[in-house]
Amino acid sequence: MAQHFLLSAAARTLSLRSVFSEGEEAAYRRFCRLRWPETDGAPHCPVCGCMDVYDLSTRRRFKCAACHRQFSVTSGTIFASRKLSFVDLLGAICLFVNASKGLSAVQLSRDLDVQHKTAFVLMHKLREALAAEVSEIQLEGEVEVDGAVFGGHVRPANLREERVDRRLSSNRSGKRRAVVVLRQRGGRTVTRPFLREAQGVDFARERIVPGSVISADEVAHWDLLEPDFNMQRINHSEAYSLNGIHTNGAESFFSRLRRMIAGQHLKVEGRYLGTYAAHAAWLEDHRKESNGRLADRLIGGALAAPVSREWKGYWQRRAA
Repeated sequence: MAQHFLLSAAARTLSLRSVFSEGEEAAYRRFCRLRWPETDGAPHCPVCGCMDVYDLSTRRRFKCAACHRQFSVTSGTIFASRKLSFVDLLGAICLFVNASKGLSAVQLSRDLDVQHKTAFVLMHKLREALAAEVSEIQLEGEVEVDGAVFGGHVRPANLREERVDRRLSSNRSGKRRAVVVLRQRGGRTVTRPFLREAQGVDFARERIVPGSVISADEVAHWDLLEPDFNMQRINHSEAYSLNGIHTNGAESFFSRLRRMIAGQHLKVEGRYLGTYAAHAAWLEDHRKESNGRLADRLIGGALAAPVSREWKGYWQRRAA
């Protein structure tokens, strides 16, 4: 019997032991190589593109010989204005990608001995960077569409005579959200949260190429996609897969997301649900890559992303 990839040595190409034993300089060089891969880590000015720069090595900064601007390897990126050292940042990313069902900010703060606020913002910055991978992607071919609800749990009353039917919309919490997933077979996974699953119809039209084959369940609102797509429907009350028609890929994503929320985060606010869904989708799409490759992919994406307008100065704005 063949060994599962995640159990093999090929899946383990990065470890905390190696990160901290190699030290700060090796972590810094890794960030440089991933920020400027076309020059194998040799810096160039992010403003004018000049390759002639001075290395201010005592401060790990560079100065452009053309426009005289100073910059660092993290200038203008998600990691701008960072306080963590490069080895701690790489260690945090190693822990982040190693967690196949997500990682709580409390656990990361304990592992790295940093404040919970630091871990919380860092992880959301990483989720913002990985979500950018599919921000403009269009799905085609065979695509599975499905939705599931998260949050908004209403605790039943203590006395039986005071309990209400929580299935009725009038007795539900306003915090309940639906996540709609579009998953291309053999391709990428795109997600978005809505108040109601039916709102995902326009989302599907926006992100799926017309004429593609869509597999969906028997929920009525997916009928609206029939004029633009080749629809294949599966009635889950009769079978989960029939003649090659199924939504098993979408269900696999929801399984990971539910375990991520229930097992790690315990509670997710509706305004952040989309970032957690994007995180679960990213883990699903790259589940057959080694953890070292995942770390490099995430660092490269974060260094290519602009400064986060939502998360830079997050706690300062909340305190104000």
